[in-house]
Amino acid sequence: MRISISPARSSAPHLQQRPLLWARRRFRFGAGDFPRLRRWAEPGRELGRRRRRPPSLSASGTMEGSTAAARVPRSAPHPLSKDVLGFADDEEEDDDDLEVFSKDATFTDASSFNISMPTSPSSMINQLTLEDEPDNRDLFITVDDPEHHATALENFFTYRIITKTTRSEFDSSEYEVRRRYQDFFWLKGQLEQAHSTLILPPLPEKFAIRGMVERFNEDFIETRRKALHKFLNRIADHPTLSFNEDFKIFLTVQDLASHKKVGSAFISKMEETVRAVASSVKSVKNRPDEFTAMCEYVDIFHQKMGRLDRINQRILKEWREHSVALKEYSPVYTLWSGSENELAEPLTGIASSIDSCCKATEGLTVGLSEDLLPALHEYVLSAETLKSVLKRRDLIQADYDSRIDALANRKAEREMLEHSDLSFTFGAFLGKSMEEMKQQKQQKIDREIEELQAEVAHLEDKVEYANSNLKADWKRWCLNMRSDMKSAFCNMAENNIHYFEECLATWESFLAMQQTEMKMDENSKNSG
Repeated sequence: MRISISPARSSAPHLQQRPLLWARRRFRFGAGDFPRLRRWAEPGRELGRRRRRPPSLSASGTMEGSTAAARVPRSAPHPLSKDVLGFADDEEEDDDDLEVFSKDATFTDASSFNISMPTSPSSMINQLTLEDEPDNRDLFITVDDPEHHATALENFFTYRIITKTTRSEFDSSEYEVRRRYQDFFWLKGQLEQAHSTLILPPLPEKFAIRGMVERFNEDFIETRRKALHKFLNRIADHPTLSFNEDFKIFLTVQDLASHKKVGSAFISKMEETVRAVASSVKSVKNRPDEFTAMCEYVDIFHQKMGRLDRINQRILKEWREHSVALKEYSPVYTLWSGSENELAEPLTGIASSIDSCCKATEGLTVGLSEDLLPALHEYVLSAETLKSVLKRRDLIQADYDSRIDALANRKAEREMLEHSDLSFTFGAFLGKSMEEMKQQKQQKIDREIEELQAEVAHLEDKVEYANSNLKADWKRWCLNMRSDMKSAFCNMAENNIHYFEECLATWESFLAMQQTEMKMDENSKNSG
């Protein structure tokens, strides 16, 4: 990889005269920081609105053509450690949500990422050019063009899905189909049924998201479209899920009705629910410590991500209210300037400065609503998915434990058979001899033991397969989560820096102009 960095230039000419300011905001790179620059280095993209290419994956679930693994320092904590997020167990009320921003709360090891770095990415990021390895993806999916459908019975939207691929198992290199939300829900159910211990990407909520009253307004539809686009592309990037036959059918078949087996899916869901209720009565025996640690981690992660989501929702609401107030604030100065001839120029300047800050505030709210909030909300839903996956693993473990217990009981029953008295059994009343009855019962027990041994062997393989799948997918999920969170936090930092620099430039320009006029007035008074 070759990296060239051209000199940073300020977009604000008056700030070029302030070397101390820019020296304090210089951008620092450490040896471990260069792999992260790839997602910032696309030339011509707006600040805070850059895309990351999803990494390609090998069949084993590791990332190829990506530096995700290199971004994790050698001294990084275990992915199941509670210290990874820097969160402590607490059960305080929602009024204490702001404690999540404690200086000790961090999503990564401080050696690899430090949010508090006094840097200004906007001053140098767009000057970076990177030559990296080519993308090895072979499945590209786009979700766009939402279309409204209204009938006498229902009202819904469909989305166009364009798929381009070079995989040999596809008959064509490009497909175009239309799907509604129920179709995505069907796909998720099929994938869960086929891969019960793999971590699926979360699907957006079925009903209106919090803060959106109308179910089918433009903002809701666009938010859902982006979430569905991310859902399909995360599946396409998965080394196992992307080769699922139902996923291929979803992308290629025009009419899904013939492939949807509602009855079997419903029965499967009911069986899973019954088993879940039955297993909840007693705790799982012999659960490996690593999965217990996963459960604890997910509980803490879900709690803290939920807090972050709620806090940022409030922050976004306050910024929007602030933007509305600025729009009402500026005209007051404009009207005032019409009645004060001596103050007309500075009043007009203040009105113009407020308008500029208002536009910057709108840009900040757009960045917050399109970058940080979707990332946080996705991982709130992802935490719920993780809980479901861990429960399904526990169900498999519970089945295995119950078969082990049944086998042990049958073996104990066979050992006690030799010393048991069968003289008062139903067979004795029919005239059967003691030896004959013992032989028949022993044969029955032997058959049951043989069947149970086969079941135990099968379930043992199933537990081992589920555990290995979940552990591999867990590592992959942790890498993706950290990468996504770092990207979201860096975009948030860039957006805030850009906002405050714009406001600073606006007010410094106004101040310089007023100071110049005051000196001119002083000079004219002294000369007069």
